[in-house]
Amino acid sequence: MTNLESDHKPINRRDFLAYASAVALGATGFTPNTTEPMKPLNKIRIRNVNANFEREPLNPYRFKGSAITDSWQAVARLESESGIHKIGLGTQGVLWSDSTVFAAHSESAGNALMYAMSEYALQVLKGTSFSNPVELVDTLLPEVLAYGRKITGNPDLRKTFALNALVCVDNAAWLLYAQENNMTTFDQMIPDAYKPGLSHRHTQVACIPSFSVGTTAETIKKAADEGYFILKLKTGSAGTQQEMIEKDIAFLSAVHKAIGHYETPYTKSGKIPYYFDANGRYETKETLLRFLDHARKIGAFDQIAVIEEPFAENNEVFVGDMGVRVAADESAHTVDDAAHRIEQGYSAIAVKAIAKTLSMTIKITQLAYEKKIPCFCADLTVNPILVDWNKCVAARLSPFPSMTVGLQETNGRQYFKNWDTLMSYHPKAGASWTQPHKGVYVTDQSFYEQSGGILASSPHYENLFGA
Repeated sequence: MTNLESDHKPINRRDFLAYASAVALGATGFTPNTTEPMKPLNKIRIRNVNANFEREPLNPYRFKGSAITDSWQAVARLESESGIHKIGLGTQGVLWSDSTVFAAHSESAGNALMYAMSEYALQVLKGTSFSNPVELVDTLLPEVLAYGRKITGNPDLRKTFALNALVCVDNAAWLLYAQENNMTTFDQMIPDAYKPGLSHRHTQVACIPSFSVGTTAETIKKAADEGYFILKLKTGSAGTQQEMIEKDIAFLSAVHKAIGHYETPYTKSGKIPYYFDANGRYETKETLLRFLDHARKIGAFDQIAVIEEPFAENNEVFVGDMGVRVAADESAHTVDDAAHRIEQGYSAIAVKAIAKTLSMTIKITQLAYEKKIPCFCADLTVNPILVDWNKCVAARLSPFPSMTVGLQETNGRQYFKNWDTLMSYHPKAGASWTQPHKGVYVTDQSFYEQSGGILASSPHYENLFGA
């Protein structure tokens, strides 16, 4: 199966079973720091699979020089030979995961291509067995990526696109794995090899809103007035590099003038921190340094908590010497990619269990933990149930430097036109941890005991399959 990326030959189910039984957790090149990575548990054989999706309209969300207006909620159903079935959700992020696919197709066609990859993964799984979801994703990813490169006609399709397509499948697999092995909490579900990276217990997690390119300083000030203390600010404005940097500098000046003097109890400095995300729009290090020089000039530099993905994935520039924390996000597809980014000087990782699968995320968080690289959770404009999948990770990550609470971007309430309806699909809708209070989620004992509600079934999504 290791040659799938180059020759695109599909693996048959017999080979899949043989490979799945032999695959090790170190197959990606990362071996957890433990003498016994994972104890084999019940072998789970998949009897039936199914899939569906719902389209959700968005208020336009602008980034990467474009905008999304339609969000597909992919739903995967796995049923085992024991008769247990579980449903997993995934929100598709075509523009985020591979902007070339987004640019080459209509918005709906791009989503349809990703959905076809989710369906393909399910069909491969039908009639096969797995022991744990981590093994499953390691096995599926190369073939799903090869299939995606075939149907998109893009030989350079990014791994993140395939991982995004696998989220709904992975989530269903985790839920099935948990019930088949009598696990009733998120903590029980995480294998021992990966628990150190998810061993903290925050009592509060910041709810980080995200503001698309072109947002006014007045809008950002309103959010700060409502108690949101760390704000994700999209930079990388549309246009040439010269036009981009001029717009980004003007935006920084306007934001700092509007909220730079605000105070917060959640940072050691007492000042509001800035979280910038350029989504790979900066072509050179020199251009980013112009942005940072301007930040110094206006007194905003020390308030920059992190700059996420300023450069394109193929840009091998070293970023560890610019005086700011630079985070990897979509370029850290897998744990190997994350390790490479760390070598390039990236000193934080934005993890996305809701975009790159929980299986890949826990490997990345463990690597980061061992390398002492802080992590935080970024969003994909996901539905409320997936917000809590992400929150289960965010609440367990080691504290981010100079912060006193966990960090999680959640922008769905800003961009989904039917957010309240989506919230009603949450099996624990109304629980205290589902709503932010003055910019933070309270992750109390009930949150941990109930695992944010992610192990409970949602009648709405069950009904998509006639249940």
